[in-house]
Amino acid sequence: MSGDARTVAEGLRILDTMDAAGAAARMRATLRAAGMPAGRGPRATTRANPAGLTERQLDVLELITEGLTNAQIAERLVLSVRTVDHHVAAVLEKLGVPSRHEAAGAARRLGIGAGDARAAGPASVTRR
Repeated sequence: MSGDARTVAEGLRILDTMDAAGAAARMRATLRAAGMPAGRGPRATTRANPAGLTERQLDVLELITEGLTNAQIAERLVLSVRTVDHHVAAVLEKLGVPSRHEAAGAARRLGIGAGDARAAGPASVTRR
């Protein structure tokens, strides 16, 4: 298999985004056969989310919409601030917005804002 790891990962991400599960599975099998890491792909709850956010990213987004800082989010979710920084960056990137304020607006437009973060996916989580 040719191409660097980033190119391959981006190709898999595109296939996963397109819901091309069969093609993604074949690509992962080819990667594994070549001894390369292939990952499992996104969970069903992530695929069901309109922005492709993971469960944890939904948790973080909900707290962003409540106006919490990264330190407050870290405390609430029992994570390091650095981990929250990474989640916030991923949320902003997936929503295609440059700021937390715009992320909150995008969340409302997508119906995944405060109090509704689980509406986009089949799983339900008890609030802390």
